[in-house]
Formats: sequence, C-alpha cells, structure tokens
Amino acid sequence: MVNDYLRRHDGVITLAQAREVGLSHAAVQRRVRSGQWVRRFPGVYFADDRPYTDAARVRAAVWSYGPHATASGLSAAWWHGLTQFAPDRVEVTIPRNSNGRAKPGCRPRRRDLAPSDVVEIRGVRVTNLALTVVEAAARDGGARLLDAALQRRVVGLSALWRAQLRHAGRYGSPRSRLLLQAADAGARSAAERILHKLLTAAGITGWKADYRVGRYRVDVAFPQCKVAIEVDGFAFHSGPSEFQNDRTRQNDIVTMNWQVLRFTWLDLTQSPERVIAVVRAAISA
Repeated sequence: MVNDYLRRHDGVITLAQAREVGLSHAAVQRRVRSGQWVRRFPGVYFADDRPYTDAARVRAAVWSYGPHATASGLSAAWWHGLTQFAPDRVEVTIPRNSNGRAKPGCRPRRRDLAPSDVVEIRGVRVTNLALTVVEAAARDGGARLLDAALQRRVVGLSALWRAQLRHAGRYGSPRSRLLLQAADAGARSAAERILHKLLTAAGITGWKADYRVGRYRVDVAFPQCKVAIEVDGFAFHSGPSEFQNDRTRQNDIVTMNWQVLRFTWLDLTQSPERVIAVVRAAISA
C-alpha cells in the first residue's frame, strides 16, 4: 500500500498519510534514518529512490501547510497544465486563521477560499480553473496565459469575470481587470487605439486609419509604400469562419501588391518596440 501510494503521489507522503496506510511514527523515522525517505518539510517526506520532480516539489510544498492548503497563482496554473514550467517558489493559499509561516521555496498567502473556488487534482487542492487564470494573469507573462486559456476554450470569459468579481480585493486584481476588459468585446478597437498611439509616439508619419484597399478597409495603411496593418484583439475572438475570412481578405490584398502586417493586442502591449521595428522595416523596404 505504501509503495502504491508513493507511486501515485510523486514519491511524496505526509506523516498523517503514512499512518493511514499502516505505518507508525517509528516506522517512518526508520525510513528516514536509513535514507529511504528524505524529510522535505516538517511532517512531509519524499521516497528518495526516484527524481525529485517539479510535481513532487509542488505537492510537498502544498501538503506541508496542512489539509486546507491550496496551490494558487502560477503554481495552480502549472498544476492545471496551463504553463510549461513550474514556478521556482510555490504559491500556497492558507486559511487566515492558520499559523503557517514562510518556508524555503514557498510563498504562503493568507485568505479564506470558498469551497467552490477549490478543486482537487491528483490529490492536491488547487484553485479552480477560472480563479487560477484570473490570478495568474496578474503575474509576469500572465497576459499570454490568459490568451492561451481563452484560445484553447478551457475556460470562458464569463467565468473569468465571475471569479474576478468574487475576489476583487485580492493582490493583482486591477491588472487582471484590465486584461479582462481588453479580452472582452472591445479588444480589437482597443488594439487599434494602441497602435495609433505607438505610431505617433515613434514619430512615424504617412499612415492613414481605416483606409480602403480595393473592396476592403484596413486598420492602418501606408498608401505610398503599400503597407497595410491589421490588428486583432485576443486570438480567441476568431472562430473557424472568421479565421478563413481573414485569410481570404489578406490574400486578396496581397494580390493587389500590398504587404500586410498583422499584430495582436498582446503584440502591441507586450512587445511595442518590436512592433515599431517591424513597421519601420516594412515601410523603408
């Protein structure tokens, strides 16, 4: 039973869990003294016959704060499979009345979560998908995580707004709100306004907004050098039919000897210098 438990839980086990599968405290200590198990945190052990993976590290950190501890933020995002890499420090949400303190490699947050805010995945409590995405969006690189979650349809915008409003006073809430507003129906128009400001601030002239090319209108055009710029909101707004229409439209414009550049809201907000460099290269070619 012990080996099966360890196999299913990344080699991590707590003292309470060890007792549940039939080991006494003395039996646990014998395993520690012999080097079979390594004490990672008080009351949390790792069977040292396998690699100490990120999954084991996150699991051990969460379990070290007790049965009501919950992985949150980027830790929860990684556990949900939304990010490729686990964070260096594991964010763990613990109840306000708990006495947990900071531990090596851990970032505890004190707050009370409603039962509906928590799900259990592979034996670890994590914030539910909507709350995880909203909170992770406030971290560095979170805008791309939000965009990816919406593109993959793993969570809907309405669920994200509900999570945002339920936890409006939390850390990072203002940034999450701005991202959700940008991801809402006005994302494309917001992206156009950002592009206009970037071009003006960079001193780039000769462009016209909402310019007609053949039977289409492009968001920004440089008529003299035939460079058209199309801007998108978050990519999830494009379904299969819209995607095909955009590509047909772009191909038609290209056949009229125009060069077409496409930028997303994320390009404009996360990499504005790169956007301006691409535009300068295109209009000077």
